[in-house]
Amino acid sequence: MLKLLKSKPILKIFKGVYIYSFGMSLLMSGIPFVVQSSASENLPTDLQDIETKTYKRKSFVARALEKSGPAVVTIETEKRVTNNNSDNLPRSFLIDPYFERFFGIPNIQSPRSTIEKRQGSGVIFSSKGLVITNAHVVEETDQMLVGLSNGKRVVGKVVGQDSLTDLAVIRLEGKGPWPQAFLGDSNKIIVGDWAIAVGNPYGLEKTVTLGIISNLNRNVSQLGISDKRLNLIQTDAAINPGNSGGPLLNSNGEVIGINTLVRSGPGAGLGFAIPINKAIEIANQLVDKGQAIHPMIGVHLSRAGAKTEKINYGATIEYIVPGGPADKQGFKVKDIIVKINKIEIRDPKDVVDSINMNGVDKAMKFIILRNNARRIITVKPVDIRSFKL
Repeated sequence: MLKLLKSKPILKIFKGVYIYSFGMSLLMSGIPFVVQSSASENLPTDLQDIETKTYKRKSFVARALEKSGPAVVTIETEKRVTNNNSDNLPRSFLIDPYFERFFGIPNIQSPRSTIEKRQGSGVIFSSKGLVITNAHVVEETDQMLVGLSNGKRVVGKVVGQDSLTDLAVIRLEGKGPWPQAFLGDSNKIIVGDWAIAVGNPYGLEKTVTLGIISNLNRNVSQLGISDKRLNLIQTDAAINPGNSGGPLLNSNGEVIGINTLVRSGPGAGLGFAIPINKAIEIANQLVDKGQAIHPMIGVHLSRAGAKTEKINYGATIEYIVPGGPADKQGFKVKDIIVKINKIEIRDPKDVVDSINMNGVDKAMKFIILRNNARRIITVKPVDIRSFKL
C-alpha cells in the first residue's frame, strides 16, 4: 500500500550523518522512504544551527542562569564558640569539689568550646576574584571556604565589611581565571519586572526561585530595623536562610541586587535585596579604603513636605540629633528642605541621595521653608562613625 504524506523539513541524524528531508515522504507497507534533497541544499556546515535551536527552546530563567550562574558561590564559615557549662548551675555547686565527682558531671568549672558552622551565598563581581556578600554571613569568622560552581573550594579572606549596609567583600585566594557575573543597573528596574533569586538556602546548593519585583526603595525602618542604612528591593521570589549574599537577577541574567533578608511572621514570604548600584558603590569603598563612608548631617525626615497646587514636595525634619552638624548650623524641627545646592527635593530619599553624593567635609547649601519663609543654611556632612552621640 502506497501513501503520500506531506511533511515539513526535518533534520535526521543517523550514524553521524545529517539528512535534510523535504517535500513528501513515501510509506510503503509501513516502511518509510525519505526523498532527499541534493547535498548542496540547506545542509548544515556545523552545529551552530542546532545549538541556536536548542538555546531558543530554553526558558529565559535557564538562559539567565547560564549568563551569571557560574559566578555564584557558596560561603562556608567556621567560628569557635566557648560555652561555660556552669552558667545554669547555682554558685554554691561550684565551690564543692566533690559535687562534680558525686554526680558525674565532667569539667563543671571548665569552659567548653565548640565549632559553629554557617553557610551563605555570594557572587563574584570582579575578575580579580572579589566576592560580594552580606556582612552577617562573614562576621566574626575564624575560617572560610568558598565553593565555586565547578566544585572547587578555595580559601576566602574578608577584605572589608560594612554593618550599616550589611555588605562585605571577600578575596579568593589562589589564581584565576574566575567567573564573573554580569552587573545590571538597579536604577532601571521597575515594579513588575522578573526577579530570579540564586543561592544556597538551607545548604541546598544552586537553588533558583522566580518572582517579580514587588516594590522599590523599601526603607528598612519600615521593617522595624533601625541599625541599618538601606533602601531595599522587595520581591516575592523566595529568599530563604542561606540565600543571603546571593544575587538577584533580572530576566537578562544581570545582577540587580544582593539578597539580604526575608520577612518572618506577618507578611512572611517577602524577600528583600540591596540594589546592585549601592552594593557595588560600597564594595568599591571597602576594597579601596577598607571601610565605607556614610555622610550624615544628623536629621530624621518625613514625607510631610510643603504643599502647592495640591502637590507635596520637600522633606520635613522631624528630629535633630543633638550636637550633630544640622544642630550646630541652626536647623529646626519642622523645617522643610526644598532644595539642596541646585537639586529640587521631592522626598526624604532625595535628601539622603544628595548627602551621599556630596560626601563628607564638603559644604552643602540647603534651602528650607520655616514658617513659610525661605532660608539658606550651609552645612558640612560628617561620617556617621566619626560622630559620637
